[in-house]
This record gives sequence, C-alpha cells and structure tokens, in this order.
Amino acid sequence: QLACPLDLGCHSVGAHGGGAFSGKDPSKVDRSACYAARWVAKSIVAAGLAKRALVQVAYAIGVAHPLSIFVDSFGTGSRPDSELVEIVKKNFDLRPYHIIRELDLKRPIYSPTSAYGHFGRNEPTFSWEVPKKLEL
Repeated sequence: QLACPLDLGCHSVGAHGGGAFSGKDPSKVDRSACYAARWVAKSIVAAGLAKRALVQVAYAIGVAHPLSIFVDSFGTGSRPDSELVEIVKKNFDLRPYHIIRELDLKRPIYSPTSAYGHFGRNEPTFSWEVPKKLEL
C-alpha cells in the first residue's frame, strides 16, 4: 500500500508504505505509484476540490490495476471523499505502465532526488509536482 499526503499550507509531505525508492527503476510501484499518488493529491488540491488530500493506492504483484484507491480530504473537501475517488478514477490511469508514460519516468531524473528529497521541489524534471487539470 502506498500513501502520499499533501498539505499545501506551510509544508508538503510525501509518505509511502515502506518500500525503498533508491535503486528501483520506475516499473516498481514503490517508486512510481508514490509519485503518482503525490501527483493525484496535488491535482485534487489545485482543482480546489480540497485544501488537503491523502491519496492511497494499493497494488498486488502481477496485477496492473490498483486493488484500491482511497482519498482522505481530512474534512476539507468541497465534495465527499467517495466522490473524489471517482474523480481520480476518471482522470488518472494508475496502472504502472501508464504512470511511467504520463510522468515520463524513464528519463535520467533520479540523481537530484538523492539530495533534498523527492517531493515539494519546483524542478522541471519532477513531473509529479505539476498538477493535472481535472475533468469534473
């Protein structure tokens, strides 16, 4: 299970279910799905659907589609969390191949993440930090 909370107030936080990022290529959901969860959370907040968002995505080995997608807006959502999940499903294909393609994760972009982290940085190579315009 991967989770990526986002608080655009005074700080941004990224969290995941315990898998290591280092040394893993983007085909491993430990890395790519956490980036995707961050991207989804930022997109929810940027669309004004919530002031804070936690996005959790659960995968099983050998199964492309996530087993579960969960959104918690911590009571700040303009719509119920269950509706936010449906908006996520409509706007994001969270299968590993599609995450890699959408975020262009096969580029040589990982060295900068070894210092100062993976999240909350406005660097053009960090595609997961750029919110997607959502269709509501």
